[in-house]
Amino acid sequence: MAMSAATLQPPTQPHAKYERLIARAKTVPPAKTLVVHPCDETSLRGALEAADEGIIIPILVAPADKLKAVASKHGLDIGNCEIIDVSHSDAAADTAVQQIHAGRGELLVKGSLHTDELMRAVTSSKTGLRTARRISHVFVMDVPSHSETLFITDAAINIFPDLDAKRDIIQNAIDLFTRGGLGTPRVAILSAVETVTSKIPSTIEAAALCKMAERGQITGGILDGPLAFDNAVDAEAARIKGIKSEVAGRAQILVVPDLEAGNMLAKNLSFMANADAAGIVLGARVPIVLTSRADTVRTRMASCAIAVLYADACRRIASVPEV
Repeated sequence: MAMSAATLQPPTQPHAKYERLIARAKTVPPAKTLVVHPCDETSLRGALEAADEGIIIPILVAPADKLKAVASKHGLDIGNCEIIDVSHSDAAADTAVQQIHAGRGELLVKGSLHTDELMRAVTSSKTGLRTARRISHVFVMDVPSHSETLFITDAAINIFPDLDAKRDIIQNAIDLFTRGGLGTPRVAILSAVETVTSKIPSTIEAAALCKMAERGQITGGILDGPLAFDNAVDAEAARIKGIKSEVAGRAQILVVPDLEAGNMLAKNLSFMANADAAGIVLGARVPIVLTSRADTVRTRMASCAIAVLYADACRRIASVPEV
């Protein structure tokens, strides 16, 4: 049986793509970062190591006594960090958002609190960080057997996004890719098949999104869809199906039909292909590093790195005078 190019491809060094992101982040000014309730070893160590690498300047928002106890237990030095003392995790989320409004930070990092607690503060209609753009999540995945970093969106926030929401989801991912210094992305809009059929609504939405890109409603990336997962990431699979495009077989951003599909895809890569999955939330006033309790310190640092690169690009865009 013939083997595809992807099958023949030798595994890359674990974390190699993350190391490149981290190295690039070290070349830009560190970002003032509100670290929300880092009251376990992994989240606190991740913030401190990112600070040691010169990627972020952390401001720790947490109950001070609890934070110091964690630091003492695990031999972590927080003596050089600013600490904002709050009573509990909900207060940490609210206070961190207030600090962003006050101009004291360029990004948020989730610590050991629940995602719902942080996102409730972020998405509050009165005091949150909403913008005109839909808030969405991007997994930045380092798959050892795949040559390029894969972005998967949205697998964590928008459950069943409609066409307008998908437009924002795609634009958020493209902006992260380009502002992260990764070039012009090839964007595959995934479905179960690569042909448009009324029986599968996601294929119709994929075609519409590609037309929206042609008309300038989505910018900065090269779109194609619908594409099935195999012919989106495997050049041989695309060749066998007779699909000829700049994206097929070479996709860098994978846009899933809904959260269920995206969550299963990301976890499949994590558990079956030993991939690491950094997580970023976009569409708010600042990027948000949305970590999992299972994330390694290296994955947390990679999440900080891509967020810092994004924040630096936003900083430079804001400094350009309008003509």
